[in-house]
Amino acid sequence: MQFSKFGEKFNQYSGITQLMDDLNDGLRTPGAIMLGGGNPAAIPTMLDYFHQASDEMLANGELIAALANYDGPQGKDAFVKALARLFRETYGWDICEKNISLTNGSQSGFFYLFNLLAGKQADGSHKKVLLPLAPEYIGYGDAGIDEDIFISYQPDIELLDNGLFKYHVDFEQLTVDDSIAAICASRPTNPTGNVLTDEEIHKLDKLARQHNIPLIIDNAYGLPFPNIIFADVQPFWNDNTILCMSLSKLGLPGVRCGIVIANEAITTAMTNMNGIISLAPSSVGPAYANHMIEKGDLLKLSTEVIKPFYQQKALRAVELLQQAITDERFRIHKPEGAIFLWLWFDELPITTMELYARLKARGVLIVPGEYFFIGQEEGWDHAHQCLRMNYVQDDEMMQKGITIIAEEVAKAYAG
Repeated sequence: MQFSKFGEKFNQYSGITQLMDDLNDGLRTPGAIMLGGGNPAAIPTMLDYFHQASDEMLANGELIAALANYDGPQGKDAFVKALARLFRETYGWDICEKNISLTNGSQSGFFYLFNLLAGKQADGSHKKVLLPLAPEYIGYGDAGIDEDIFISYQPDIELLDNGLFKYHVDFEQLTVDDSIAAICASRPTNPTGNVLTDEEIHKLDKLARQHNIPLIIDNAYGLPFPNIIFADVQPFWNDNTILCMSLSKLGLPGVRCGIVIANEAITTAMTNMNGIISLAPSSVGPAYANHMIEKGDLLKLSTEVIKPFYQQKALRAVELLQQAITDERFRIHKPEGAIFLWLWFDELPITTMELYARLKARGVLIVPGEYFFIGQEEGWDHAHQCLRMNYVQDDEMMQKGITIIAEEVAKAYAG
């Protein structure tokens, strides 16, 4: 069978496909220790809430209506309007329903956005998305219909006390010219848990405005929901910002609901693309989220339940890792948000792809760091020395997994 150019591009086995395969296989494999994929934690309070909400929505007809009807290609009207009102009232943003579109998950949203802006242009030129620092989210890497649509820069690394470190944008390196279609960064960052400071965000916004390109902020873990963000920073949006959110990390990954907050031109484009590619986005997730807004629970649960749960889990995971791995070459990125820890094994004599294979053979699933260094024009040893570890498993499973990681890292250093 002969595939098209598009077919050949998207038929390849990518890092994000491997990650999701591992997640699926691990869920079906008894005893597997799932420290890899991005499934959110099964927080008992949130599961109870969704159970109760389902009962209420089933009783009043909202759930059946969401299952039995299409929404428009922009997404569920009631939720879009409620969300715009929430942002106006909470942050004073100049925003209305014309600034919000929904997608079938944020991964779909980024596929739309990257190909809307980057790649081959109508005038024959080729433009790229600038990632201000690498590592960055694995799911971006293969999202371009055209090849080579990303360029990224190595960060400044600040060594902190207690075996921690932090990445910062190196603004002296950044080059923004006519070849750049947009600037994009996740905040908090998947995979590292890094949170760009308010100063860094304002500098990136200034750069974007100077060059008449949008600033895309991946806010899947950020403010105001699900609020898995531990740093003291402010939310950010203006009419030159494309703010992308999700319901997944509230605990609803299966409903596949992404949210894109942007100017009216972007909203119109996303709506048109939805209509062509999928008719309409899913209705079930927006119905749940609208229910949460009407009850006044969306921000409350994010702040009082979700954030403290993950913050406690992150600190516990750091404690377990530092107890198990005492080699002074081991450092952890300061956990400032998201649901992962970023582990750095300096001078590791094997790649983390090899370490990943050794760990997988022992039933521990993590994600090798190489996949996250998207758009790098030069090789970097650091890219082969890092792992992403999901810390949402229960304490017993996490301890077992960390013990095996410590053993394999010690063998690698000794070898």
